[in-house]
Amino acid sequence: MLGYRFAKYLPPRDDRSPFERLLPLFLELLTHTSGDVDEALDWMKELDKEHELFNADYSLEDFKEDLRKNGLVGDPHVGGGPVRPTAKAEKLIRERALEQVFGKLKRLDRGGHAQRRAGQGDEPTSGRRSYRFGDRPEQVAMSDSIRNAQRRGVDDLQLSEDDLEVIETEHQSACATVLMIDISHSMVLYGEDRITPAKKVAMALAELIRRRYPKDTLDVVVFGNDAWPVPLKDLPYLRVGPYHTNTVAGLELAMDILRRRKLRDRRIVMITDGKPSCIKRDGEYYMNSFGLDDLIVARTLDAAVRARKAGIPITTFMIARDPYLQQFIERFTEANQGRAFYTGLQGLADMVFRNHASDRKAS
Repeated sequence: MLGYRFAKYLPPRDDRSPFERLLPLFLELLTHTSGDVDEALDWMKELDKEHELFNADYSLEDFKEDLRKNGLVGDPHVGGGPVRPTAKAEKLIRERALEQVFGKLKRLDRGGHAQRRAGQGDEPTSGRRSYRFGDRPEQVAMSDSIRNAQRRGVDDLQLSEDDLEVIETEHQSACATVLMIDISHSMVLYGEDRITPAKKVAMALAELIRRRYPKDTLDVVVFGNDAWPVPLKDLPYLRVGPYHTNTVAGLELAMDILRRRKLRDRRIVMITDGKPSCIKRDGEYYMNSFGLDDLIVARTLDAAVRARKAGIPITTFMIARDPYLQQFIERFTEANQGRAFYTGLQGLADMVFRNHASDRKAS
């Protein structure tokens, strides 16, 4: 009778160089410090005291030099300003966010939103139908068509139009997405960091679309007292400001961007943790941080209705658990006929991915 044989645990070999082992930690710290290289290195110095990241053979100075040699940070002696991550480092941060949030994905040559109708589309299916005038030659299923002709006899094989079968295809449509990120003060209120996971989601979604859905477009809008677009390359540098939450400004800018996109499918994905607390009225800011202000709520719901009438669904990810705020988001979602998810910081990124993928199937 065989039993269990126990042996001493031997950790798997790590053949990476010290620089390769420490680089993921540095990239993570860069995201938390909004791209501040010096602050990220200071954090590594503090972590070294407890976890012994460096030793006599490989010091922090060696790591800094390797960062420069590998083209990940600028030369501190050039320009005289603070050391900044390079475009190569920004790309690595986006790729790391993609792996953390969505896992490693194989790049596809073609991306699109599957629609629930067949015909002259982009993506072949297993379905077959008879040939119709106007079908492209490459759609003809030659093996099936020849087999139909053989049924009349192989001695005098003649292929007629009635023998032709065509491969059914699904229509694929590109989608324009605007990702709205709340950068109001509440995103770091009470010592809870909510902006870092929001940034990771944005970077991962951008990299996902670039790799898997190259026909799609993705724009990023941040909103506090006002709203403004942010280039994808600047996502690691997003910081929370001393702002209220002007959701109306964010929605109006997002809709303006989507109107300029010549794509049929358009949507807004909004990540927020706070109630709307600011609007502009007659060119002046109107703010109220106490409870839900009726005027601000009405203007926000009006924006949701305008988006619905423009055919723009809004998916809201609410990273707060306050019941009265959730009730407001339910009213907002009903006005837009969109979607809402209520979540804490854990699982936020996975929910964004699942919703983006499911939207593609339901288009």
